[in-house]
Amino acid sequence: MEATEIRRTFELEDRHWWFRERRAILARELRRLGGPGRALDIGAAGGGNTRVLIEHGWDALVADFSETAVQLARTRGLSAIHADARHLPLPDEHFDLVLAFDVLEHIEEDDRAVRELVRVLRPGGTALITVPCDMALWSAHDVASGHFRRYTRDGLRALMIGECLVLERMWSWNVLLRPIVARRRKHISGSDVMETPPLVNLALSAVVVAERYLPVRSLPGVSLIARAHRPYDSAASGLTASDAGEWNAG
Repeated sequence: MEATEIRRTFELEDRHWWFRERRAILARELRRLGGPGRALDIGAAGGGNTRVLIEHGWDALVADFSETAVQLARTRGLSAIHADARHLPLPDEHFDLVLAFDVLEHIEEDDRAVRELVRVLRPGGTALITVPCDMALWSAHDVASGHFRRYTRDGLRALMIGECLVLERMWSWNVLLRPIVARRRKHISGSDVMETPPLVNLALSAVVVAERYLPVRSLPGVSLIARAHRPYDSAASGLTASDAGEWNAG
């Protein structure tokens, strides 16, 4: 992601409906996980999600390829390092939780990034991953955002299982607004991340909040969310892609 996009995210994420609801999703997942520990937020941009981790008691570190993102995170008082997700300068089995929110689509060798995520995650530790879904939604927004791809459920599942993550759950997000997003992105010439008028922002926020209570998570959306964990001993257990697939509850 270019510096201009990172700065725009930094400026908008506290009030923009999309970022606010994504933070709410993260907060719900953290409550489900229970006790805090060490957390790594890969590709955190300005650290909006990292602040949620800290609010819930986690000892959180930002790792981002962009120096701009690292500097912005530090202005918020966050611990942040410059790092390539494919070569994290961090010890093995160090973190209890790793986030990669809208990161993998920016990396051509996404399998190497997931491999590194697994390496720094302790056995039994949790990975939370979000990605944009469905190449049918590919648009100028993806090009401007530096995406290499959008994911299918099967593609994301295969990527995670192939790197020996045990996939617990996968679900769609931003389902109700998908028709509007698809129509809008046919006519834009750049990124869709921009200031939204207050009343529109309020209305869109109400729609995505409604998804919390509706049975829509198995339907096609704009994003995919996955929760997985590193097995305690994948080598000893002989966990393979086909074996891990039997664990998948997504």
